[in-house]
Amino acid sequence: MQERSSVGDLANQLRGELNRYSPGGKLPSSRALVERFRVSPVTVSRALAQLAAEGLVVTRPGAGAFRAAPRDAAPAVGDTSWQEVALSADSAAELVPRTVDASAVLATLSVPPPGVVEFNGGYLHPSLQPERAMAAALSRAGRRPGAWGRPPVEGLPELREWFARGIGGAVTAAEVLITAGGQSGLTTALRALAPPGAPVLVESPTYPGMLAIARAAGLRPVPVPVDRDGVKPELLADALRATGARVFVCQPLFQNPTGAVLAPERRGEVLRIARDAGAFVVEDDFVRRLVHEDSGPLPRPLASEDPDGVVVHVCSLTKATSPSFRVSALAARGPVLERLRAIQVVDTFFVPRPLQEAALELVGSPAWPRHLRAVATELRNRRDTMTAALRLNLPELALPHIPSGGYHLWLRLPDGTDEQALFTAALRSGVAVTSGRPYFSAEPPAAHLRLSFAAVAGTAEITEGVRRLRVAYDEVSQA
Repeated sequence: MQERSSVGDLANQLRGELNRYSPGGKLPSSRALVERFRVSPVTVSRALAQLAAEGLVVTRPGAGAFRAAPRDAAPAVGDTSWQEVALSADSAAELVPRTVDASAVLATLSVPPPGVVEFNGGYLHPSLQPERAMAAALSRAGRRPGAWGRPPVEGLPELREWFARGIGGAVTAAEVLITAGGQSGLTTALRALAPPGAPVLVESPTYPGMLAIARAAGLRPVPVPVDRDGVKPELLADALRATGARVFVCQPLFQNPTGAVLAPERRGEVLRIARDAGAFVVEDDFVRRLVHEDSGPLPRPLASEDPDGVVVHVCSLTKATSPSFRVSALAARGPVLERLRAIQVVDTFFVPRPLQEAALELVGSPAWPRHLRAVATELRNRRDTMTAALRLNLPELALPHIPSGGYHLWLRLPDGTDEQALFTAALRSGVAVTSGRPYFSAEPPAAHLRLSFAAVAGTAEITEGVRRLRVAYDEVSQA
């Protein structure tokens, strides 16, 4: 939080001083700025990069930073109203308009203003990321023979083999495709499995990014309720019969947002019901590597128990590393694999080879298991801290399930609470939370909040964030 604030402060000061220099004039050296403002070289570099992105300065390697020439007058504004007709024409004959609402996804990617506690983040705080191990892996990867050449479109054989071992069962490297992050893998899967206008069954509640993928593809999300033991098989069977859907998307392990784990007695039922209906199960195994220290043995992926090609499995390294380390895998058996491969190739060609090589270096290094153990311990501490703080300061908020994996808690608000008003009041009080409404593809049964404990700096910030949330809750309750 301090680094973000100091970068912004320095950028503001330099922006205010630009008039001292004529266009093309050289700004003080980075060393001079470090000494003058008493900040780190990294802060200076990032502040200058921000001004360069705004078009105010130009940086030249080895020469320094210079004031940019004034911009030319803005070009005449054209008339783009015709696009409204063009973009809506195709949807007139479709059951589901192919509009793209990315607001819920952008909310999880946005960075709150300086000083705001980040309970809405979907990735590990930089202090939890294996930055040194990733940097070392990337450095070693760049020196590998052929590292900058074109990789196989399916992915490097060694990386496919590593993912296949993690999935277990009869999945082989030949049945794995390397993709650019879990979101990309889910997009490929839904495009491959369902035509525009078709229904797709989703857990309720579920990850808003998946709902956005479905709607952008012209699919119609149909909710199937979950409880603390995961999706309810009898409701899944009813939904398949009623809709004729041929795809069901689920997160059997530490489901987002509820944290539920699909119960052992339901796993086989889900696979049998889908197989009998001739439907695919898209298994989003997004958070297996963010298990908590006290979780105990994890259930294997559904794909490891599926000999018939019902499951299309998606898993990723991103959540356990960094939002920029976008390496994931798609696994499937049977003819569908070729369709997945074709869509992957058309969309992206392949995942850059240096990133694949870096992933191999990272997961094969001694630092990888150490990192996972450290994160497991820290996530448990953060979860316990947030749980205790909520019970002490906000007992009105129901916490029906405390997960032993993942990075967030799912809270039900008291009946009658204005969810949007609480979201807004929380931000005014200095804490960013995630509203529950975007997690439902239909009308929600109640108001909810999702609170993440992974994106904050530590337990002290969690305690302070809950205190601020109490202030916001009191404001809304007394309105």
